Amino acid sequence: MTTHEKPAPEHDRDALLLEIADRHLFLETLETRNSDRLDFHEHGVWAIRSALEAAFEAGCRARADASIQS
Repeated sequence: MTTHEKPAPEHDRDALLLEIADRHLFLETLETRNSDRLDFHEHGVWAIRSALEAAFEAGCRARADASIQS
């Protein structure tokens, strides 16, 4: 693993967060691009709620999966 690669759990988490951001908030990246126009967005509360619910559900699934494996 090079210094730029993330460990698998962190990489998986980031991929899931990006998928949620894309699906619910229509964001193509979660990376800082050092531009107000690119880094700040307006979203309806319904979209934010939907993204938060998806993240919460993903956390519940991860916890259930972890308890099954242990």
